Amino acid sequence: MDFAFTDEENRIISEIREFIEKESTPEMLEETHKLERIYGGKLGREFIKKFASNGWLCPSWPEEYGGINSSAMLTYMIKNEMAYSGIPALFVGAHMAGPTIMEFADEKMKEKFLLPIAKGDLEFSLGYSEPGAGSDLLSLEMRAEDKGGHYLVNGQKTFNTHAHVADYHWLAVRTDPDAAKHKGISILIVDFKTPGITIRPMITIVGSRTNEVYYDNVKVSKDCLVGEENKGFNYIMEALDYERMFPFAHYRKVFENIVEYAKEKIVHGEPLSKKPLVRQKLAQLEIELEASELLYYNLAHVLDNGKVPNYQASMEKTFVCELDQKISAVGMEIMGQYGQLSKGSKWAPFDGEMEYYYKWSIVETIYGGTTEVQKNIMAQRGLGLPRV
Repeated sequence: MDFAFTDEENRIISEIREFIEKESTPEMLEETHKLERIYGGKLGREFIKKFASNGWLCPSWPEEYGGINSSAMLTYMIKNEMAYSGIPALFVGAHMAGPTIMEFADEKMKEKFLLPIAKGDLEFSLGYSEPGAGSDLLSLEMRAEDKGGHYLVNGQKTFNTHAHVADYHWLAVRTDPDAAKHKGISILIVDFKTPGITIRPMITIVGSRTNEVYYDNVKVSKDCLVGEENKGFNYIMEALDYERMFPFAHYRKVFENIVEYAKEKIVHGEPLSKKPLVRQKLAQLEIELEASELLYYNLAHVLDNGKVPNYQASMEKTFVCELDQKISAVGMEIMGQYGQLSKGSKWAPFDGEMEYYYKWSIVETIYGGTTEVQKNIMAQRGLGLPRV
C-alpha cells in the first residue's frame, strides 16, 4: 500500500520541525531522556506549553478545548514527529485520560480539565496496577468507600511512572466490593497534593524511575468521579486502547543511527555496511519499520472513521514493541562490545544509546499490557476465538 499525506498535513509537520529545532535545548532533551520521554519535567513543561499554544498537543480536539479540529491522522503524524525528535512524547492527559474524559465525563469535568490538558498546563499519572493486579486489572483491590459527600480511599498502586512529575492521578478503585469484578470499579481524578498520598520511587532495569503510590484515608470529593460509578472498567478498557497506540519513530531514529554506524565502521578494510549479513539484517529491519508505519497510521484511519481500534491497537503495540527488541539486538550485534558501553564512556557509540535502548526494549513489551495480554485481545476481539 502506498499513500501520501495532504499538503496541509505536511505544512504543519514542517512548521513543527522548525519549531522543535528552534525551541528545544540540549538540557531539555537530556531531561526528557532521563524521564523516558514522559511529560512533566520542568524544562519539558516550559517547552510543551509553547508547543501546545499552537494547538499541536491535542490537534483533533475541538477549538473550545484547545485543539484545531484536525484529523486523527494529523494527530498521529505529530505524535510520531515528537517521538522522533526526542521531545516529551508520552502524555497520559492528552493521549489517554483526555479522550476518555471527552467521551464519558460530565460537562463540569470537561470544562475543568480538557483545556488545561490541551494547553500543557497539567499532566496525569495512570493509577491502575497494584502488587496483585497487573495484567489482570479485575483483581484490583484499592477501595473507595462511599462516605456520603466524599469517598475514603485506601490502598496501594504500583508502576505509576508519571506520579512524581504529574499533577493528577487517573485512579482505578473498587467502589462496590460485592459486585461482579468488572462491575464494581470506578475512575477517580485525584490531585496528588491531597493529604494522605505518599509517592515512593521504584528504579527500573534501565535505571529510570517508576513509582509506588500509597493512599491512607484519602478524602476524595464525588465531583472527582469520571462518568458513572461502577462503570470504570469500561472506561479503563477504552483508555488502554489509546495508551497502546505507540509512536514508533524513536526506534526509527535508533535504526538510522545503527545504519550510520555500519557505514562508518571499517572492519578488515571495508565498512560494515558492505557485509552481506549486516545488509540483510538492516534490510529486514527496514521492511518491518515500514510495516510498523502502516499499522500505526491504520489506527488513525480507524479513529477518523468513528471507531476505537481496540484489537488493532494491540496489533500495533505487539508488532512495534517486538520490533524494538529486534532493532536493539541487531544494533548490539553490529556494534559488538562497544554497544554494551553506557552513557558517559568515550568509547560508547552515540553516547551509550544502544546500551540504553537494549534494556529499555525489555520494558516496552511489559508496560501498557504485556505482549501475552495483547495476543489474547487479538485472538478474542480480532479473530473471535473463544476463551479457554
